[in-house]
Formats: sequence, C-alpha cells, structure tokens
Amino acid sequence: MPRVGILAIQGDFLEHRTVLSGMGVDAPEVRLPRQLDDVDGLIIPGGESTTIAQLIDIYGFRPALKDKAAEGMPIWGTCAGMIVLASRLTDHRPEPLGLMDIVVTRNAFGRQVDSFETDVEIAGLAGLPYRAVFIRAPVVEEIGPGVSVLASLADGRPVAVRQGRLLATAFHPELTDDPRVHRLFVDVVEDAAQRSVKVD
Repeated sequence: MPRVGILAIQGDFLEHRTVLSGMGVDAPEVRLPRQLDDVDGLIIPGGESTTIAQLIDIYGFRPALKDKAAEGMPIWGTCAGMIVLASRLTDHRPEPLGLMDIVVTRNAFGRQVDSFETDVEIAGLAGLPYRAVFIRAPVVEEIGPGVSVLASLADGRPVAVRQGRLLATAFHPELTDDPRVHRLFVDVVEDAAQRSVKVD
C-alpha cells in the first residue's frame, strides 16, 4: 500500500487523513518540503487558496512541488487545491503552481452561504452518481489538450479533471462518507509506484 501524504499547512487536511486511514492507507501529514521524499503521492486539501499559496512559498514548497510533479509524483488538489494546481486563474491572486493546464475561477458559485450539494457522474467510478459537496468552490473555465474532464455540472462546466498523474476536484470528497474518489487517487498512486519500481 502506498503512502499518500497530505499537505498540512492549512485547510481540511485532517478530514482527508480520516478517509484514507479508514481505507487502510498510510497518510502522513506533510509540513516541510523534505517530507515529500517520504511519500508516493500528495493531496493538497481545500481551505483558503490565498493562504495556502502564501504558506507554500513561505515554507519553500513551490520548487519542491514542481520538481516532484515533473518526476511523476501523483498530486490531487481539492477545491483550494485545484486553484493552487492551475496554470492560470481568472483572478489576479494567488499565484498558482502552474502544474495543470487548466484555467480556474475562484469562488465561482458565490460565498459560503451559496454552498450546495449535487450528484455528478465521475468517469472511472462505478455505481451510483457521486454526491459532491461544493463550498466556495472553484470551477474550470478552460482545459488544455492533455487534460481529461472526469465530471461536469449539468451546465457543462468541469468540476473534476485529470492530467496524467495530476487530479483536481472543485468539490470536497473528504466531507462525504463515500471514499470512491480517494480510491481513484490511491489507484493512481499505486500504479505510479509500481511503474517506478519496474524502472528502478
């Protein structure tokens, strides 16, 4: 079983850890760049995107995350994490990492009071539609040629995307009792770890 780290500098990292631990996955909290060497994949959780981006720079994560992504480490961003992974934002802040070829709008659905839940069909997930929780959520406005849309809202706007080993969701899978999206990411991490062993 791979080790899936959770960036634990701000946001709802504990909720992700609870889901992964319930699946039997080792999910250490990552607070320093050097700890990235001890995990096979990383989740950037929801929270306040401007604060997360600032702390990424304060703690020196930006070059380390870019290096790890270039090396093929699977990374999944949820809500604020999607914003951080984007190549460009429609807002003037924060400065994203530029890891995924997507353009994202922050707070696309309004304020906290405008949070909502809805069923979405997610490619690769068997069974019933997924009940997605959107809280001050972003949305994907544009995607590059290497990006696949895994889920969209009824109006066609993408809310889950994948680019190679990078995954981003506008909603919060860690706030539900449905672990299927976490399982999808763990499968990506396991596949990457197996391929790395074969190469080594």
